[in-house]
Amino acid sequence: MTFNAELTVHVNGDDVRAVHYPNAHTDGDTIVFFPKTATVAMGDIYVRYGFPFIDINGGGSVQGMIAACEDVLRRVPADTRVVPGHGEVGSVADLREYLQMLKDTSAAVAGAVKAGKTLAQMKQERILGRWSERYSPPKAFVDTDAFTETLYNSLRGHVARHGSRPR
Repeated sequence: MTFNAELTVHVNGDDVRAVHYPNAHTDGDTIVFFPKTATVAMGDIYVRYGFPFIDINGGGSVQGMIAACEDVLRRVPADTRVVPGHGEVGSVADLREYLQMLKDTSAAVAGAVKAGKTLAQMKQERILGRWSERYSPPKAFVDTDAFTETLYNSLRGHVARHGSRPR
C-alpha cells in the first residue's frame, strides 16, 4: 500500500492514521497515529538518545523536523504516549522539550551564520555547548560538533558531499 500525504486504515476498531512528513529526518518519513490508545509512533523524527540524526543527503532538514513535531503536538491530546525511533517511550511534555531544543539550537546556529561565523568558528566556540550534557552523552551517535554541522548545512541548504566526485 502506498500513499502521498495521509492514509487511514481500520485495525481492531481503531482508525490508524499514517501521515507523511516530507523533509524531516529524511524525505520519506511517516508518523503513525493510534487515536484509540492515545499513542503516536514518530520514528526517527523524535529520538531519546540525544541529538537527532537529520539525513540532509536523504532530503531531511531541521526545518522539517520542527514542522513535524509542531504538527504532531497540534494533533494529539496531552496524555498521548510518544514512541520515538530510538529510546524509551516519552510523553507530550518530552516531545515539547525536544522541539524546544531543535528550535533553540537552530536559532543559535542561525544567529552565528547571520553574524558571519564559519562552521569551524561555531565548533571552536561550542555554540551548542549548553545542550551538550543533555543531548550529547559520551559515545553519542550524534555528538555536538556533528549536530552543529548538521544544523549549519540544513539552515544554509547545503547537502554534504561524501566521496571524491561531485553529485
